Amino acid sequence: MKKNLGVVPAVYPMPVLMVAAYDENSKVNVMNAAWGMICAMDKIALFIDEDHKTTQNILKTKAFTVSIADKEHMDVADFFGIATGNKMTDKFERTGYHAVKSEFVNAPVVEEFPVVMECELVEVVNTDNMYAVVGKILNVGADEDVLSEGGKIDPEKLNALIFDQYQSGYYVSGEKVGKAWNAGAGLMKK
Repeated sequence: MKKNLGVVPAVYPMPVLMVAAYDENSKVNVMNAAWGMICAMDKIALFIDEDHKTTQNILKTKAFTVSIADKEHMDVADFFGIATGNKMTDKFERTGYHAVKSEFVNAPVVEEFPVVMECELVEVVNTDNMYAVVGKILNVGADEDVLSEGGKIDPEKLNALIFDQYQSGYYVSGEKVGKAWNAGAGLMKK
């Protein structure tokens, strides 16, 4: 029998996404966002508050990047979640990290994170129940050391951080335990 826990955001795993955008002066701001997901083959939705500095920058520039945080950069990824660009004007500079302008959109690519999606703003969903920024992915860039021999991102090499909302922890993904669209195929024959 299950124990009732009340209302808990009980989705696990959650990604650790680094959302970056320029302000009106081309200054870099980055935030940590766990509430984001792919919503179409070429789109990503970020469920972030409208008052975040990064959100305001996205609304102004109509572009942003989303990087996947990894174990090696956990300290800075966490810092991007606890510091606010609304109060800390040197937030990005404190990290010593480097950003270059995306070739595809008017947004920064943080060089230290191994995978980045370069996005243009296509929609803002603002209802009584949610605020979401939706971006069209124009390009995905990845460091070569996280690619498989076939040139695809390899989760076992990526060491992507996973956020645990239950106990506020970070974990690392990577172990492959089955093949999608195959592990359950035997049940199709019943």
